[in-house]
Amino acid sequence: MGKPPTSDELPDELQRRLGLPDAVVIGLGSMIGAGIFASLAPAAHAAGSGLLLGLALAAVVAYCNASSSARLAARYPASGGTYVYGRERLGDFWGYLAGWGFVVGKTASCAAMALTVGWYVWPGQAHAVAVAAVVALTAVNYAGVQKSALLTRAIVAVVLAVLAAVAVAALSSGDADAARLDAGSDATPGGVLQAAGLLFFAFAGYARIATLGEEVRDPARTIPRAIPLALGITLVVYAVVAVAVLSVLGPQQLAEATAPLSDAVRAAGVDWMTPAVRVGAAVAALGSLLALVLGVSRTTLAMARDRHLPHALAAVHPRFKVPHRAELAVGAVVAVAVTTADVRGAIGFSSFGVLAYYAIANASAWTLTPEEGRPPRFVPVLGLAGCLVLAFALPVSSVISGSAVLAVGAVAYGIRRGLTQ
Repeated sequence: MGKPPTSDELPDELQRRLGLPDAVVIGLGSMIGAGIFASLAPAAHAAGSGLLLGLALAAVVAYCNASSSARLAARYPASGGTYVYGRERLGDFWGYLAGWGFVVGKTASCAAMALTVGWYVWPGQAHAVAVAAVVALTAVNYAGVQKSALLTRAIVAVVLAVLAAVAVAALSSGDADAARLDAGSDATPGGVLQAAGLLFFAFAGYARIATLGEEVRDPARTIPRAIPLALGITLVVYAVVAVAVLSVLGPQQLAEATAPLSDAVRAAGVDWMTPAVRVGAAVAALGSLLALVLGVSRTTLAMARDRHLPHALAAVHPRFKVPHRAELAVGAVVAVAVTTADVRGAIGFSSFGVLAYYAIANASAWTLTPEEGRPPRFVPVLGLAGCLVLAFALPVSSVISGSAVLAVGAVAYGIRRGLTQ
């Protein structure tokens, strides 16, 4: 087994500036908002009246993944998340495959979130707005992780206020009907599993806390506390919002909605709230995009250090102490990707890549000893099984494209190893 990396093993070390509140806020900014705005409708299409069952299942798998990731992050407090854990616990290939799946899948998520901003802010110029959002947030991240945490704190506050207003308006409306929450005959096991896989997209942001491990103060204590806190708060918010929206729209109308939270406030008879919901959706997508670029750039940094990606991307800015070249590269790729990405298709594609990433995280956590802070044995087992089941329950197009991307990564790894031996 590998040992935790030390500062003298890192060619360019990032600076530990984030405390517990900042780490929790970054996790919340990655999860709360954009996922619930974007994934409820496709999940309802898959599960029908079993939507809440899918949400519960996604939450269980997310909890197991979060527990495994927290223990590993405390043991290996370096940038890269499961890329580092897989490399240290399972071998170089598995770490590489986790990093590859994360970088490609989350780059697609970045494009989807940027487009979400565009569609809500200025539908007629959605792609131009998306590119502008990517450029602006890349500049924020370039200026330092503390600036990113400060902006994320403001974004989370706005999004929570909007979601709370939607929930209160829907639940207090005369059109709310608890009978719409009941699971009926349309809730098939396969549909519930597929919905859980799609809704997992909305929970996956807690990885951002782990991938920032090199920038967190006292990581052995902070990360295991921050991850479950962020996940727990997010689950409560998602459950309340899902119940509220279902109670006024019902599963069928929700499945057909292009802007489900806007439709919910209209159905509740408070049309005047629609502009605020649109603003909230755009702000939520900005928050997710900000945190996504943070996470992808840190994993890119870790892979570049090991020369799985161009080594020039491993540079850390001497003043701002951020992986500036990696951030610029990620921003450039995302800016190009928004010209062709589809929001709904990106959700499934991203979910497959990230579920593969967490499957490797759970397998890595299984190898920890009690002295290394191993989680209860059932946690990585349930997490690994859950990740695999949900990944292959996703829409066929997502499974095919996700599997193809992982296969391309594996081939590239094999070619590189062959050339260096």
